[in-house]
Amino acid sequence: MVETVNVGEAKTHFSRLLARVEAGDRIVIARAGHLIAELAPIAELAPITHARPPGMPGMDRGRLVIDDNFDDPLPDFEEYM
Repeated sequence: MVETVNVGEAKTHFSRLLARVEAGDRIVIARAGHLIAELAPIAELAPITHARPPGMPGMDRGRLVIDDNFDDPLPDFEEYM
């Protein structure tokens, strides 16, 4: 079942609307007669894709250069003195 409610009613009765959605109903939210959103069980919605947040590992792939001798033994400390 699909029902349309206005924004004010949705704000006032949000918990009740969510309970109805859990039971399988779909709720359309409108503002001044214009449909703006739909509450539906998550299984019925398209898969949600998330943009990668800043700072994710691998973000700088291709920007870091590691020399071939990276893991060679370090020289003795005395050579620097």
